[in-house]
Amino acid sequence: MTVPPRRRAALGAALVASLLAAGCGGSSSADDGTVTLDLGLFGTFGFEQAGLYDEYMRLNPDIRIEETSVERSADYYRALQTRLAAGSGLADIQGIEIGFVADVVENHADAFVDFAAEGNADELLGHYYDWKVEPATTEDGRVIGLGTDAGPEAMCFRRDLFEQAGLPTDRTELASRWSTWEGYLELGREYDASPTKPEGTSFVDSPASVFSAAVYQGETAYNDESGNPIPETSPGVTAAWEDAAVAAAEGMTANLIQFGDEWNSAFANGAFATISCPAWMLGYISEQAGEEASGAWDVAPLPGGAGNWGGSWLGVTENSEHREEAIALVEWLTAPEQQIKMFTEEAHFPSSQEAAEDPQVSSATNEYFSGAPVGQIFADSAAALQFTPIGPYDTQIQEAFTNALSTVADGTSPDDAFQAALAEIEQVTGG
Repeated sequence: MTVPPRRRAALGAALVASLLAAGCGGSSSADDGTVTLDLGLFGTFGFEQAGLYDEYMRLNPDIRIEETSVERSADYYRALQTRLAAGSGLADIQGIEIGFVADVVENHADAFVDFAAEGNADELLGHYYDWKVEPATTEDGRVIGLGTDAGPEAMCFRRDLFEQAGLPTDRTELASRWSTWEGYLELGREYDASPTKPEGTSFVDSPASVFSAAVYQGETAYNDESGNPIPETSPGVTAAWEDAAVAAAEGMTANLIQFGDEWNSAFANGAFATISCPAWMLGYISEQAGEEASGAWDVAPLPGGAGNWGGSWLGVTENSEHREEAIALVEWLTAPEQQIKMFTEEAHFPSSQEAAEDPQVSSATNEYFSGAPVGQIFADSAAALQFTPIGPYDTQIQEAFTNALSTVADGTSPDDAFQAALAEIEQVTGG
């Protein structure tokens, strides 16, 4: 998962230090033969909340599952890197987020079980979308984790604000009007020019909503086919920057920092009319906006085509004392049947194509979002996704660009802001 509600708050320095010192401990066996499997995760993967741990332990009474979860993925990964370097303190099963899967594949693949070498590899991997398997695959074909959720994107919008501004609210019409980002920006101009739009509201929450969604719609985003950073020349970056800079420079955005306190409050205040939203953000929006906004929100396809934001994998560590039991648990947790349950119980969209095409997923609607056919909208986005090369610096590169776009909204020229972002990126990547 990426940025679910309970991951927002920062961990205290003392907690992070204690996690680094203690490690996850690894698996153990009780005198009665019961095997305890440790999972080291971050945020809210949702397995426990969906009842999957209890179900697995009922089916396998000789297995006990213990989860240790760090709230912020960045804190989690710093601790994981320390343990990987030391070669100790690893859990039997470790969560791997999309923001650091490239680093694991490039630098730490040998620490994890190769699922492509399992005797049932075709069954394990064949039900996934291709774009889910590829990021977790090394150049020599090792697969270091099995996928959990994914983040296919759509555009969430406030029906009530659109109506007041005199804009259409029909999802099909909007999908046609903003089939391109140019069409989306033109609708934004209409919103801003409307004499009846609610005072003090903006068309979109942040330039990041445009940039972060659009950048992965190019053939490349931040990296070339070999995973080398190419932020200055990438077609995805160039197109996304152009569109996001227009939104920022023309004042269409509320210029909020996503996942900041003001941004969270803006949902309840109805401060903006649109936001690009992966499937997992529906729960975030409903939590922040509250019950009083039920029916005010709606969902339509993303401008410019398909997009993805987020998603994770589960990897089994090679030095696990109960390697085979850990592999069996990961296989079960990520199987299509369990991915369907994770969607129906926790709204985590499957990375399994088989699960996404199941009627329980594909025909799902969301009453909070005006009965939108969210299962079909997100499934269509997932089916249309293409693999975009990722690298170990993607998170830092994206942050540099989105921060620079905020300065455009404050009056900096797009060219100057772009050069400032490139300078910051060069310091991070070293070239």
